[in-house]
Amino acid sequence: MGSLQIMSKDACKSKGEQEECTGDGSVDFHGRPAIRQQTGKWGAGTIILLNQGLATLAFFGVGINLVLFLTRVLQQDNAEAANSVSKWTGTVYIFSLVGAFLSDSYWGRYKTCAIFQAIFVVGLVLLSLATQIFLLTPKGCGDETTPCKPHSSWVIGLFYVSIYMVALGNGGYQPNIATFGADQFDEEDSKESHSKVSFFSYFYLALNLGSLFSNTILGYFEDEGMWALGFWASTASAFLALVLFLGGTKQYRHFKPSGNPLSRISQVIVAASKKCRVHIPPGEEDSLYDEDQCVDKSNPGARKMLHTHGFKFLDRAAYLTTQDMEQLKQNEYNPWRLCPVSQVEEVKCIARLLPIWLCTIIYSVVFTQMASLFVEQGDAMNTKISNFRIPAASMSSFDIISVAFFIFLFRRVLDPLVRRVRGKGLTELQRMGIGLVIAIIAMISAGIVECYRLKYAQKDCKHCQGSSSLSIFWQVPQYALIGASEVFMYVGQLEFFNAQAPDGLKSFGSALCMTSISLGNYVSSLLVSIVMKISTVDNMPGWIPGNLNKGHLDRFYFLLAGLTAIDLVIYIACATWYKSMKLGEKGGENNKDQDYGV
Repeated sequence: MGSLQIMSKDACKSKGEQEECTGDGSVDFHGRPAIRQQTGKWGAGTIILLNQGLATLAFFGVGINLVLFLTRVLQQDNAEAANSVSKWTGTVYIFSLVGAFLSDSYWGRYKTCAIFQAIFVVGLVLLSLATQIFLLTPKGCGDETTPCKPHSSWVIGLFYVSIYMVALGNGGYQPNIATFGADQFDEEDSKESHSKVSFFSYFYLALNLGSLFSNTILGYFEDEGMWALGFWASTASAFLALVLFLGGTKQYRHFKPSGNPLSRISQVIVAASKKCRVHIPPGEEDSLYDEDQCVDKSNPGARKMLHTHGFKFLDRAAYLTTQDMEQLKQNEYNPWRLCPVSQVEEVKCIARLLPIWLCTIIYSVVFTQMASLFVEQGDAMNTKISNFRIPAASMSSFDIISVAFFIFLFRRVLDPLVRRVRGKGLTELQRMGIGLVIAIIAMISAGIVECYRLKYAQKDCKHCQGSSSLSIFWQVPQYALIGASEVFMYVGQLEFFNAQAPDGLKSFGSALCMTSISLGNYVSSLLVSIVMKISTVDNMPGWIPGNLNKGHLDRFYFLLAGLTAIDLVIYIACATWYKSMKLGEKGGENNKDQDYGV
């Protein structure tokens, strides 16, 4: 994307008065100011939504049954397989930070998305070939009854290279595609700004619809031992997503990458530390170094960030001392001693976002129970309808249906109603708080269902699958509530971090959402380990034993409800304290201090 260069808006005007440029400074593929009628909006946004749905289908086509593949095909035991999947999943989210860094710093979002999607496709091709040619031996192995033969070390190595290429490709692509989709809507235009907010809801819906197909159709084929078919279907979906993405190239709007953010952040911290003994007299904010005096070349094209109160220590980085003024007169500007206000505010913005982000991790702990304890709980319930057995993992379909329903309900009913009553809609922070409240109710619901499951369970079963007469459909409320909470928490989180991240760190804002889910997995594992260590004293079976009928999974659910309630109190305090950044125009002084309060 080296051709993307910021050009004057006069170039747009010279083509005719009917060709109106975007007001946010976006450009087309050739680096010319983006023409509103020819680029972006829902034309480009729809391509990106379809791309997201197909890519998600491909990714979960591998991830949904990876633990079964490791046990049935590679002959790993349950503990080793679970550990391998945890490492792989965590790596996906770590790579999201890599993708966000490269996008914001050097490559731009379009180039980053294209490169990592190509890596994703290559990884899936290798996985499909390795599975069909080398891993499924003898032919027909890999189902519940036919084990596969041991494999050589190089075949195992090829398998791990392929799945970690899948992790790299999906991880690097995922945070950028959400932000790139938001880039297609000009927030300086009232109509497009409203569409930009709606885009995040539809983006999350596309993600869930893609995973719904993987969880049901592909999951069924793979569970029956048709691994090669499932992986080739994922490969075809990923390839189609890449072709679709590249096909929309001329319709996209772009923003130029802003350079390495780590150096900008480090410069502020070092400059402030060097002036730690400098006292800034009250009311002398006008003495701070302004970008009007020296354009911030490290972040060209970004909107000017105006000074805000708080984190006074960092203001020292922009305070003009006598020594600084002497150096400026001699054209000896040192960015490690003096930083513009906008650069200082960028660091303040990140510092304000982190407490909000930390409060979302406990919610992610609740969210991850759908893929673990909810499934184990459902497997111990009555899963039969006549002669048909319902896979416990397929109950997550009710979560996806709930997401789709509540996105429609919120956008079409609740949001217009609230705007009519209050005169304005719910802020992102308020919606995230509502998501936490619903998550608490979901855990209480799961705990109550578990109490009744235990009441109708056989205590001394050897194989406890279906050992309770309570129907698995009693799990529907807890799945539906988790789905409703996602609409408020995760969609609100995507919108919030995208809106409040500095212009040079938009992809990083989306990556924060993914790392929250990753840390939620790790915290959940740690919490289970701590609970089991404490609850198994004096030869007790513990809260979550192998035989759930001898445990107290309900207590663990109620514990999560309590921890989430505590997290909600802390979140409300952090959200009340939070101050949004103040933005000016690119080169102007228009203050855009938006309402992001609780």
